[in-house]
Amino acid sequence: MNIVVLDGKTLNPGDNPWDELANLGNLMVHDRTAPSEVVDRAREADILLTNKTRLPAEVIEALPRLKFVSVLATGYDVVDVAACARRGIPVSNVPGYGTASVAQHVFALILELANEAGVHDAAVKAGEWRGPDWCFWKRPVLELAGRTMGIVGLGSIGRAVAHLAHAFGMRVVANSRSRRDPLPYPGFAWLDLPELFAVSDVISLHCPQTKDNAGFVNKMLLERMKPEAMLVNTARGGLVNEADLADVLNAGAIRGAGLDVVSVEPIRPDNPLLMARNCIITPHMAWASREARRRLMVVTTDNVRAFLAGKPLNVVNGLT
Repeated sequence: MNIVVLDGKTLNPGDNPWDELANLGNLMVHDRTAPSEVVDRAREADILLTNKTRLPAEVIEALPRLKFVSVLATGYDVVDVAACARRGIPVSNVPGYGTASVAQHVFALILELANEAGVHDAAVKAGEWRGPDWCFWKRPVLELAGRTMGIVGLGSIGRAVAHLAHAFGMRVVANSRSRRDPLPYPGFAWLDLPELFAVSDVISLHCPQTKDNAGFVNKMLLERMKPEAMLVNTARGGLVNEADLADVLNAGAIRGAGLDVVSVEPIRPDNPLLMARNCIITPHMAWASREARRRLMVVTTDNVRAFLAGKPLNVVNGLT
């Protein structure tokens, strides 16, 4: 079997070997693949692995040899899974590999917005710690204990964030399409979005992006937020109307935003959030701890091995 990886650089920049996967077939790994190169590089592939390189229907139809696709991520919106299903091609993903890392990153953003350690480090190194007082702060520090964490999307990552919030002494409320077991925390409640945005001190997004919720975090919801509230997004950039968020931040209507994702990645120079006040942006790295990437490699290898054994795992388009 020929196994082709279209964009393997972020999964293995040099510290996460492909050896186990290479034992399963003839492996070709490309660091990156431009859209115009996909068909040529994948033409001889029996098994195709992709992270962010898109596989639309016209590409799927141009690859008659293709038998299996495994996405190097949990989200699989880069693949036209219906087109694969029509061809009888199972598509697998890797669920849960980054839960702990993403939840940790959420709180890295929250704590930076609440304590502004980076801002104060820069101030000290710029010579501002020279006055008569033994301490100073640029903006009031927020204590998380006793505040409310609002979580939109209470899947595995949302629940991991909730557990951390509870450990910080926060009340947790949530909005989720699938209201499975509620969290056993005092004061937990399911809320509709307008109420969640109104009562929460921190709002963290953990829902998938669909055609129905693109840009749902808009002016109407943002203007319901408290003046000291914070918005965190480690899910998908397209969930947020970025112009509306920039306007709210620049008006000082909320304390700040911490974002690991934007609508177009890499970020464009004209993205209004680049110049917005109190907006922290990290480069879609919440998933990328070495531990998480190692789990991703292990499960991807398991996906390929299972397909070769005729029992595919983690299939997202119904072809088991």
